[in-house]
Amino acid sequence: MSTFPRFPRTIALIGRYQSAGIADALRQLARYLHERGATVVVEEETAANVGRDGSDPWVGGSFEAIGASADVAIVLGGDGTMLNAARRLARYKVPLVGVNQGRLGFMTDIARSDMLTCMEDLLDGRFVSETRMLLDAEVVREGKEIDENLALNDVVIDKGAIGRMIEFELFIDGEFIYNLRADGLIVSTPTGSTAYALSANGPILHPQVAGIALVPLCPHALTNRPILVSADAEIELRITHAVDCRAHFDGQVTVDLRRDDAVRLRRSDYSICFLHPPGYSYFAMLRQKLQWSERPKGQ
Repeated sequence: MSTFPRFPRTIALIGRYQSAGIADALRQLARYLHERGATVVVEEETAANVGRDGSDPWVGGSFEAIGASADVAIVLGGDGTMLNAARRLARYKVPLVGVNQGRLGFMTDIARSDMLTCMEDLLDGRFVSETRMLLDAEVVREGKEIDENLALNDVVIDKGAIGRMIEFELFIDGEFIYNLRADGLIVSTPTGSTAYALSANGPILHPQVAGIALVPLCPHALTNRPILVSADAEIELRITHAVDCRAHFDGQVTVDLRRDDAVRLRRSDYSICFLHPPGYSYFAMLRQKLQWSERPKGQ
């Protein structure tokens, strides 16, 4: 990790779209940043849901405007809000800071109660930066690309609403690996290894591990186990049998799939920069969120 030394002159604020719960925190943060000399831009849909009075010291702006002007974006919400912001801003290389207004908050690591104290550290250049990889995904039908998406957490191919197993072939760098009959497959980045993949018994990957995890969902053959491949691998899934199959990108964008469709995945040319407060530790975060190594009572 490296420090983020420059004073951010323009700071964007992004909140949950169902944002009534973050209105007070957003206003408090916007006023603090304005008083410290920063220009504050609130993402336009967040601003519309929060509402505005004449004293609010911000301007509204689209994700495109934020990408063009912001030195840093502060996300108030949970990991879902962060995932959406990351995909929308990846091409603009805007660093992201997360204030947790959700539940676990693996990516939004600043508690609401510590928000303003941490902003002092951000403005004074004491935050540290960390780069996270994304996945590029394309869906190919009859030789033509019909959809493309980015994913920071994972791409999930699953059986849809019908409830029957799906079948597909897995290829890595053009080499056939196996046929899989299962409820689906999770293709996860290191960031996503603590999300859906974790609940499917996938491995936890440190964010700086250059790898992609392939985690089967309820495979018919118990020998189909999670595997880790190089971050530079070209992954292709070819649907061979499915009644109602779908591809999900970070659990937020869904594409319906048909038999003989292919989903092609590779490491994206884009990456995301997360900014963490001083003293941040990935392993300390895991201990807290996953309740590891709690001391026995009375010791």
